[in-house]
Amino acid sequence: MSPWQTLRRVNAKNLWKVALLALKNPLFIWPTLKATRETVNLSYHYYQRKHHENGPANAFRHALWNYLITKKCAKWSKNKEKVLRWAKDITDWHEHAFPNREFAKKMDLHNNAVGRQLYLKHPEQEAPYVVQLLQKMTDESTFIREGDDLGSLKNQLVHIK
Repeated sequence: MSPWQTLRRVNAKNLWKVALLALKNPLFIWPTLKATRETVNLSYHYYQRKHHENGPANAFRHALWNYLITKKCAKWSKNKEKVLRWAKDITDWHEHAFPNREFAKKMDLHNNAVGRQLYLKHPEQEAPYVVQLLQKMTDESTFIREGDDLGSLKNQLVHIK
């Protein structure tokens, strides 16, 4: 699905929000789109369609997406806080613009944060290293239930299926 087809599914309020985000950070748009495409391609390569479910493969996709957005945007700005804020804001926007069950959204937001933390630990690493690291983390992903405290799982991938 092209970015334009995807944006057609978004309501006017959320289109306005993403437009404002983009206007504040125009240099981050292209690297974010590239990171998104690379994430989807790698997720299909390693996990086929399973990354669309709420299992470990989905956790992999969300963490990788945030890592790659941060990594690619960091080439355009040396301000790590700004880059991390952008990755959080744009992926949080995605979770709100494309509604999901509340518990699944909580899981996705957690895994997004794991990807950004991974960038802080390994900012100089290239995608193959991070993919390998995330595959190991995916194998060790923690099954969670509604009501579980995700704070204690701060650096772990989580899944609900």
